[in-house]
Amino acid sequence: MLNQLKKDLQKLANSNKAKDLSRFFKTGKGQYGEGDIFLGVSVPDQRENAKKYPGLKLNEIQELLSSKIHEHRLTSLFILISKFEKGNNKLKKEIFDFYLQNTKNINNWDLVDLSAPKISGAYILDNPKEKKILYKLAKSKNLWEKRIAVLSTYTLIKNNEFNDTLNISEILLKDKHDLIHKAVGWMLREIGKKDQKTEEKFLKQHYKKMPRTMLRYAIEKFQKNKKKFYMKKS
Repeated sequence: MLNQLKKDLQKLANSNKAKDLSRFFKTGKGQYGEGDIFLGVSVPDQRENAKKYPGLKLNEIQELLSSKIHEHRLTSLFILISKFEKGNNKLKKEIFDFYLQNTKNINNWDLVDLSAPKISGAYILDNPKEKKILYKLAKSKNLWEKRIAVLSTYTLIKNNEFNDTLNISEILLKDKHDLIHKAVGWMLREIGKKDQKTEEKFLKQHYKKMPRTMLRYAIEKFQKNKKKFYMKKS
């Protein structure tokens, strides 16, 4: 079954698209995606392919998730999400733990963004005692664990829970990486869509020391005069 899945993805490979994706996801030496290998398969095609293998076992998913090929990892995460959403509480806990054990393999921003809200975020929403995991990840030295921490809170935001996003955003205010600036700004913006007063309370306390990319993302939906105020004062 696993070999067939790999063959299916290989049939969809596109060398020109692979080159474009390699540049887009910064796979060059010293870049954040260094060493990542692309086949050039579109995300919709990967989603469709994943649907054909709902019975894949966790040890088989582990093999896919450990692959150097980006599409293997992303497809494995789509299968994992489906298993999580259809699973009972015991399986969800098993998948949550499995996911956290594999953060080293969830190592590009699309892998994080497409999976963290639906696995770690969804599990923590139903099991709030596990929120401490997010704070541990936020303080990690690993770029992707930090992004998992903040992106997991997207699910909480959708359910009108903002405190953890705000707390983790505060932890990450001084982070040096652009991908963290963008992620935090994005989540603050999502809070603002739900409750702009809450977002602005946070901004008024922190905007002067926020990285400008983070601030720009956070205020993207604000009215022009309000945007100007924050950008001018920062």
